[in-house]
Amino acid sequence: MTTLFNSSQEIVFVLHGLTFTQTNGHIYFVFILLLYLFTIFINLTLVFAIALEKMLHDPMYLFLCNLCFNGIIGASSFYPKILYDILFDSHVITYIGCLTQVFVIYSYIYCECTNLTVMAYDRYVAICKPLHYHSIMTTNNMWTLIFLTWLFSWLECGIGMGLLVRLPLCNINIDKLYCSNWAVVKLSCIDTTLNNIYGFIQISFHISQFTFIVISYLNIIRACLHSRAHRSKFTQTCLPHLIILTNFLISLLFDVMYARYGSNTSLLALRNIMAVEFLVVPPLVNPIIYGMNLSQIRNRVGQMFNLKVAV
Repeated sequence: MTTLFNSSQEIVFVLHGLTFTQTNGHIYFVFILLLYLFTIFINLTLVFAIALEKMLHDPMYLFLCNLCFNGIIGASSFYPKILYDILFDSHVITYIGCLTQVFVIYSYIYCECTNLTVMAYDRYVAICKPLHYHSIMTTNNMWTLIFLTWLFSWLECGIGMGLLVRLPLCNINIDKLYCSNWAVVKLSCIDTTLNNIYGFIQISFHISQFTFIVISYLNIIRACLHSRAHRSKFTQTCLPHLIILTNFLISLLFDVMYARYGSNTSLLALRNIMAVEFLVVPPLVNPIIYGMNLSQIRNRVGQMFNLKVAV
């Protein structure tokens, strides 16, 4: 007999993605804790390096600062909960805790997608329309783009959460390391067509963002073919962006497709790795790639820690 759970009562979900023994649990805990602390440290380092240096208050650097700040949010949506689960051998999460995790994770995803799109537009204007760059990317326009990045992300996530909380649930078992929107939707007792339609609208919107990025970079590459200076600028600023974008999109696409169409009988370890890749790798790699590649940031970070950095 199917049990109907009312979302107004205290529901506790059971997470089935975490498997480890007490013997190696503490090893996992220490490793993941160090990884989380390092991720927070390097992102905060870049945020403060850019925020405290007026010479780095150009649009490109402030968009990067926004990317790193969002990376802290993304990492913090995942690491604390899994650290708690490992330390206390817990595999449960409350209904409110699950919805909170869903909101934070998807806010991070949507903001990341939109911020990467804005960064692509910034590089397109800088390389393809250099004479008009400062008239297009004014201070007001830059802050407006940053504000709209967060506003649209929260609105997009808020609509999805509104569609999620209306669903009565008939199950409490989530076959994942963390709560995700579709994992909860699949537990519903009623028809979820509306959630499906909204999901496909979101996918279409983000595909259009990706298309815009591709078109921008095709124009950038075409401009670079005719200018050595543009090629240098492409290597320094656009190549890291492409690496970050490709990694994020591939891992996110796998998670979305597997959540909807994947089989629960496949290898658990592989599913876990791919499911958390977009929450772990981008926040860790983004500041490293940009910090190593942009000399202005390297120099500023070196000054912060009294280090001599080669340009």
